[in-house]
Amino acid sequence: MALPLSILDLATIGQNETIAQSLAGSVALAQQAEEFGYSRVWYAEHHNMKSIASSATSVLIAHVAAHTKEIRLGAGGVMLPNHAPLVIAEHYGTLAELHPGRIDLGLGRAPGSDQTTQRALRRDPGAAESFPQDVIELQGYLSDESKVPGIEAIPGRGTHVPLYILGSSLFGAQLAAALGLPYAFASHFAPAMLHEAIGAYRGNFQPSDQLAEPYFIAAANVIAADSEAEARAQMQETLRARVRLFAAAGRAISDEEADAFLESPGGQRIAAMMQYSAIGTADDVREYLTGFAADTRADELITAHQGPTVNARLRSVELTAQAWGLGSKASE
Repeated sequence: MALPLSILDLATIGQNETIAQSLAGSVALAQQAEEFGYSRVWYAEHHNMKSIASSATSVLIAHVAAHTKEIRLGAGGVMLPNHAPLVIAEHYGTLAELHPGRIDLGLGRAPGSDQTTQRALRRDPGAAESFPQDVIELQGYLSDESKVPGIEAIPGRGTHVPLYILGSSLFGAQLAAALGLPYAFASHFAPAMLHEAIGAYRGNFQPSDQLAEPYFIAAANVIAADSEAEARAQMQETLRARVRLFAAAGRAISDEEADAFLESPGGQRIAAMMQYSAIGTADDVREYLTGFAADTRADELITAHQGPTVNARLRSVELTAQAWGLGSKASE
């Protein structure tokens, strides 16, 4: 049986797309993922980023869940220091009651924003320090017995929404191991500590009520297209978009300026964020992901399809499913 394959959808807003078009694309992508046999689709919490529309993860999940039937949906992830655990338990408990057996809750401790945005979120700069305690508190709200006397999450209590720890460092790996939770590494944009985190997680895992053995999810970027040349062109567009997001400081810059910046040390650092990327035809993508899965000893792969338009991402999802042998339609 092929390794489970899932999708991280950033709800990307293309240069010539509206937010509404981006969100409609997310619905279409999830419907296609369901049709082709992907395991789950996750959405990541980001704030104050002009090219990402997934800031309100629970609202987006509710909308997509109402337009799909079976596929698992979840946060990949909620940045818990931005929120009270009780409120997140209520949000995801509501989702679990509306769509039983379909909701996941991935948790991270990064802000998902810059320092100015942190202040706008009314986020305590020290909130990340209590992340382990907040995870345990949240877990209690979703279980049969709250960890806080006299406080229950309604909805939430008894839903047992499965928790996942997300990270890009040893901290998340060690926490997931200590709590006996599944662990997903953000290797699609923070590749540096991937193998160290895998070792820390698997080497220190303690069984829990949720999970008897380690379960590791590795993330990779994917751009699958009908030709290698087309995929490479889409990759260049993706890199240009990242230059505009991370380095242009709000300025409108041309493709030529973006390409020139990519030749600089700063541009090379941006490109290095996409170290783990499967780019090319369906065969190219299958070969890359097969090697990546073996290298990481992953129990599941989660793919971030980086095409610059909704249609490009939909085609990438289809070709990757075909390459991986998912679903009946994907193999036709």
